[in-house]
Amino acid sequence: MKLIVGLGNPGARYEHTKHNIGFRVVDTIYDKMKSQESDWYPTSKRATSVCQSIVFQAVWKDFPVTLAKPMTYMNNSGVAVAALVNRLDVPFTDVLIIYDDIHLDVGVIRIRQKGSDGGQKGMKSIIYHLESNEFPRLRIGIGEPVGELTDYVLSEFTDDEELSIKQSVERAVDAVETFITEGTLTTMNKFNNRQ
Repeated sequence: MKLIVGLGNPGARYEHTKHNIGFRVVDTIYDKMKSQESDWYPTSKRATSVCQSIVFQAVWKDFPVTLAKPMTYMNNSGVAVAALVNRLDVPFTDVLIIYDDIHLDVGVIRIRQKGSDGGQKGMKSIIYHLESNEFPRLRIGIGEPVGELTDYVLSEFTDDEELSIKQSVERAVDAVETFITEGTLTTMNKFNNRQ
């Protein structure tokens, strides 16, 4: 079982904000499942609410996957993630957290096996509640903040940024699929140098 968690904030107010890029990747995978040509196969008819998260069960090329969007708001993401990891009994190496990163240029994606929170409060919460930073993560760049940090991450992308972000989300989905079937190191090698 692989657990793929996209971070964000619930509610229409936050839907298109920079901070919700993790949700957006998970939603894109969900949309792919509806395609007849997709290798994604849903194993449940609808999303359910589990461990304070919206969860969807699926299979990617014979690999069972749980997609999750924590509903605890970004700063408390760790509450939901720790509960999911415990309930599903998933080893940390099979958990992939997807989130926004202000330290990367807009649209750049990076995969790492482990690391610090980098100042991202959702990741800080996850590391605290899992009592470990040794789990894979996929970071998507949203660029350096202009003005107040909170206002910046809760703002929407400009039209120019959106063009880059759409491509990044598609690359992130490809990276998730590679992570599921081939693991973190192969995913890093394939995607960390691609733009």
